[in-house]
Amino acid sequence: MPDTPANTSEPTSDHPPADRSESDETFVVTPYAVSGEVDYGRLLERFGADPLTDAQVARFPDHPLVRRRTFYAGRDVDRYLEAAESGEPHAIVTGRGPSGPMHLGHVPPLYLAKRFQEATGATVYLPLSDDEKFLAKDQSFASIGEHTRENLRDILAVGFDPEKTRIVIDTADADVVYPIAVRLANHLTPATVEAVYGETDTVGLQFYPAVQATHLLLPQLVDGRQPTLVPIAVDQDPHVRVCRDVASKEALPVAKPGALLGRFLPGLEGPGKMSTSGDTPSIELTDGPETVAETIRRHAYTGGQATLEEHREKGGDPTVDVPFQYLRYFFEPDDDRLAELAADYRSGTVLSGELKALAIDRITDFLTDHQRRRDALGELASELEPYRLTAGERRRALEAAGVPARVE
Repeated sequence: MPDTPANTSEPTSDHPPADRSESDETFVVTPYAVSGEVDYGRLLERFGADPLTDAQVARFPDHPLVRRRTFYAGRDVDRYLEAAESGEPHAIVTGRGPSGPMHLGHVPPLYLAKRFQEATGATVYLPLSDDEKFLAKDQSFASIGEHTRENLRDILAVGFDPEKTRIVIDTADADVVYPIAVRLANHLTPATVEAVYGETDTVGLQFYPAVQATHLLLPQLVDGRQPTLVPIAVDQDPHVRVCRDVASKEALPVAKPGALLGRFLPGLEGPGKMSTSGDTPSIELTDGPETVAETIRRHAYTGGQATLEEHREKGGDPTVDVPFQYLRYFFEPDDDRLAELAADYRSGTVLSGELKALAIDRITDFLTDHQRRRDALGELASELEPYRLTAGERRRALEAAGVPARVE
């Protein structure tokens, strides 16, 4: 990856006029659908983001997700890093769309945000877009509500600092989210929404980018102008680009949020995005050791050869081997050990079954720790309370957005 300087200019728009969320004959990437073999370099050309430089990677708190370029690109990264290094206020925003149980593909941004919070004291905002999922998925409010409650337990189990973390649920915090979204929507045209997202199924989804922009600006509306970084999978980047456009048009005391864009954790069947929809298998955060082992053994695509003899002779390909990629993305922290595994797999010394066994062990260890913290949680309402916006924070956000006080 070339070590090129980050783009620190302030364009008036973060998306070209012809950009309609990456789509061509081979792959599709939008906030609502991902299919095909994703060309991450081409996405950056279309989205207008910059690859992380070696210097930027070195300035982030050390984590394999950044060190190995799983999170590989962004916008206004230097501004965030400068604030983090100098001890000035800075914030992280990432979150969850509660349309189903959480699986391994959902956790990288959350655990990365926790690492940044521990290392630099970043304030972390975690919005849950239950309203969007009701609009985008064929599910009832009751179903979305149950997913929200279960997802909240997984988010709390990550272990964020409640003093520096705020969890916002769109329908539960509508007194703050909706008035600000209405103000931002005044600068969001149907043409802009269509240019970035393509055609949407409902009027509600046309409005949702204003809600998402509210999420991304909340840390600054609550606590003042400060660099904000949004670590997300690359399919969610349109939300950041629209927010940056809106922030440049609205007279609010905020800076454009920056972005840290990540690759998808491969699905077990091979390259692509993990999903809770359809028949695609996934490893949920509540799966036990036996389920993890069976899922990996039965469904994980390997880069090995058809027979033992052929594998010993020709070796395997770790770049397409899903168990190896899971180790690379998140579950093998030692770079030297990872390089040794890759070399031994290519030479045929390590077999596909051995890589599967190692991935099963590492994933099981991770889930055991996560589930222990999850199971230790008490009643959800009391556990969640320290993470909710306070009355003062709600008032400051509305005042900063120029929203009149509610009539009681």
